[in-house]
Amino acid sequence: MMTETKAEPPMRVGIVPVTPLQQNCSLIWCTRTMKGALVDPGGDLDQLKAAVAKCGVTIEKLLVTHGHLDHCGQTGMLAKELGVPIEGPHEDDRFWIEKLAEDGGKYGMHAETFEPDRWLHDGDKVSVGELELDVIHCPGHTPGHVVFYHAPSHFAMVGDVLFAGSIGRTDFPKGNHQQLVDSITQKLWPLGEDVTFVPGHGPTSTFGRERKTNAYVSDYVLS
Repeated sequence: MMTETKAEPPMRVGIVPVTPLQQNCSLIWCTRTMKGALVDPGGDLDQLKAAVAKCGVTIEKLLVTHGHLDHCGQTGMLAKELGVPIEGPHEDDRFWIEKLAEDGGKYGMHAETFEPDRWLHDGDKVSVGELELDVIHCPGHTPGHVVFYHAPSHFAMVGDVLFAGSIGRTDFPKGNHQQLVDSITQKLWPLGEDVTFVPGHGPTSTFGRERKTNAYVSDYVLS
């Protein structure tokens, strides 16, 4: 009698909250190659490196959803230390990245500006090991915000675009509430209700659950 073994999924994900703002940094990796990436490594670098070592992953790049301090304030420092490239966000967030050191001083966090090795655009692809992630430009919270989506896993890392029960703030410079709602409803919802997402803060959820219950963008609220 044969015993069934469950196949290893192509991608695994760990979530490490960092900085005083408890921002969800995602450690993602390709299970075939054990090559991985950190998405939004904003701070607490020792904690992130410990998580990477514990999982036995080799980091090959750093990915950034948008230019806010808690998401990328120490990304440039980590990239230098590990000798890996930075990909993202969209170049419309350059003005945020250029003032990281200044913003860090305001919030009592050490942060440094950096230049990504690759600015991302809507429709781009990002590779991690043998994985391929779709890049979706979702402005509104910031003008250059991008979302990373792994279609085979029905899984997205949405930064501060969408949260369980809420949406991103739009009162920052170049934020736009209607643009954010359009990004969510026109770019994220079509990916499917079964998509699980990691937000920039707080618990994971699914697009289907948010379409039913989110106080800002549920189908009921927007109808």
